[in-house]
Amino acid sequence: MSAGARGLRIGEVAARTGTTPRTIRYYEEIGLLPVSGERSSGAHRLYDESDVERLREVLRLKDLLGVSLDELRELVAAERARAELRREWHSGTPGTARQREILEEALRHAERQLRLVGRRREEITRLEADLQDKCGRLRARLAALEQAISPAAGPR
Repeated sequence: MSAGARGLRIGEVAARTGTTPRTIRYYEEIGLLPVSGERSSGAHRLYDESDVERLREVLRLKDLLGVSLDELRELVAAERARAELRREWHSGTPGTARQREILEEALRHAERQLRLVGRRREEITRLEADLQDKCGRLRARLAALEQAISPAAGPR
């Protein structure tokens, strides 16, 4: 029987995603990941491939954006809400009025995510500019020091 068919224990999920069981439990506790309802005969939580992928995405967002846990929770909540709206959209044929509501709500969630990513980009741009200024000042000081040392050394 494959791991996906029997479910994965938390240690297996941690190993596959490069994190720790403690992190997984904490992310479940604060709502970043849904708490797995399935249990093994030994009462251990079991995870499936969708749980692994969800965790990978959360970890990717955290690493890529360097966001706080609150910001990460906001991103994940907006993504979950959009996924629910997609499911509703594809589950049948909602009437035109509901289709409009779904699209408007999905747009609000995507705009919320975009604002958060934009804030991060602005912070990174400011940091990059600060570091470029520092490098410029350090190069200028180094050049000035080299110039001051060169005449003092005189001909050899």
